[in-house]
Amino acid sequence: MFYRASLQASAALASLSLLAGCGLLSDNSSETDQHIAVGTTSSPSTLDPAAAWDGSWELMRNVFQTLVSFPTGSTSPEPDAAESCRFTDATSMAYRCTLRSGLKFSNGEKIDAEAVKYSIDRIVKLKVKGGPAGLLGSLDRVETKGDDTVVFHLRKADATFPFILATPAMSLVPPGEYPADRLRDDGKVTGSGPYVLKAYEPGSKAELAKNPDYKGFAHRKNTSVTIRYFDGSAPMVAALKKKEIDATYRGLTAEEVVSLEDNKSDNEGLQVIETVGADIRFLVFNPADPASGKLAVRRAIAQLVNRDELVAKVYQGTAEPLYSMVPKGIAGHTTSFFDSFGDPDTGKARQILSSAGIDEPVEMTFWFTTDRYGSSTAPEFAELKRQLEASGLFKITLKSAPWKTFQEGFTKGDYPVFGRGWFPDFPDPDNFIAPFVGKDSVTGTPYVTKEITQDLLPSSRQESDRGAVAKQFRRAQEILVDDVRLLPLWQGKLYVAAGEDIGGSERALDPQTVMQMWELYRKASW
Repeated sequence: MFYRASLQASAALASLSLLAGCGLLSDNSSETDQHIAVGTTSSPSTLDPAAAWDGSWELMRNVFQTLVSFPTGSTSPEPDAAESCRFTDATSMAYRCTLRSGLKFSNGEKIDAEAVKYSIDRIVKLKVKGGPAGLLGSLDRVETKGDDTVVFHLRKADATFPFILATPAMSLVPPGEYPADRLRDDGKVTGSGPYVLKAYEPGSKAELAKNPDYKGFAHRKNTSVTIRYFDGSAPMVAALKKKEIDATYRGLTAEEVVSLEDNKSDNEGLQVIETVGADIRFLVFNPADPASGKLAVRRAIAQLVNRDELVAKVYQGTAEPLYSMVPKGIAGHTTSFFDSFGDPDTGKARQILSSAGIDEPVEMTFWFTTDRYGSSTAPEFAELKRQLEASGLFKITLKSAPWKTFQEGFTKGDYPVFGRGWFPDFPDPDNFIAPFVGKDSVTGTPYVTKEITQDLLPSSRQESDRGAVAKQFRRAQEILVDDVRLLPLWQGKLYVAAGEDIGGSERALDPQTVMQMWELYRKASW
């Protein structure tokens, strides 16, 4: 559904060419008639930013502007529609932005301080269910000073606020076309981003053209983009091979990535670009369940799960084992679960259970969703079941449901153990800890831990230098290991498959793993 120097690793993308012995490719290209077609399996659920807290951000990043954003290579928010932004106090409770001069929306409306205030206030007022209003929990009020200055007054210290403003959910919209009391529903978009949306067919395609009035950091290396939405990865890959699209983003299965990388003769003219992803998968234990509520049971499972085998068998190396809730590439990442439990060990797991008076195999039910995280989810849970039952210490029943039913179930507390995924809103360790703790945990299972919610998170949010909060997040992860209420499993890798004549793929993914279409171009010669 992102940082600092330590994040530079996540910004470095390795290109794995599928053609051996090809000549050097020119990095330069003319912008004349540069049209690029990109395929994805993630289509927008809405065109209105006030309702968007999902994959809709993909399109929005390219047609709207935010005050701050992530230029290529940046790991912290930098001005976009704004000329400058900064906290005006030492406690990170007042954030001031001055707009670039001469900005306007694609319909000609002026972008001024009032339009910015309107855009943000509208999100809070509409408070769309499942929408992004929850991201603005620290916001008290928005103040305008003249035509070009906006001050965000926070109700509590929140140094992550610039990262929140950088999410596509905080896109600027013209008051004249986006009602204050309801979502826009005419199927159109009016923004000030690098592109304008010329045509949109839900579930089929979006046609983007360069916005002639755009003023921002994006250097557009193409003139237009078609985004095609596919129902599945197989037809998307087929379209790539037939050169009906130039690149793919989101939706490649592990099998397809491996096939594209290994079968060079069958995939001549294609390349695969890999980068570390920030999406994670983990198990959630419900403390209200008789078995999951026992710390010894949770610790025994943590002692048994073999992440290396899980990744190798199910994801064929397209994911990485994860030993903390903060993934690799994010400041504050640790290997706390490995440090505490080490390698999988049946003997240690048996001892943990025996010490708690548990000498019979523990019967448990694990739930997963069938249509949210891809076709590999069922094999993943089958492998978890195999591993736990092979120890002789557990008997696991697997159950599944479509996302809507699944979400209702875990929100009601119906599931003893269930699998969840997390796509970060922004690249900061806060976004991998805060959503999962407290009475309103996004897992639907309240997790009250006062040291994290009342001490560690508030103190870290007073620190505007996000590289200086590692201590708080290391301690938070130690608490998560002690409780084993959440068990991290793996973090994903991101792959872009493209024709070998397409350049810029290695620069196109921003720290929010949203594709910046303007980086793609067709090479002049190759």
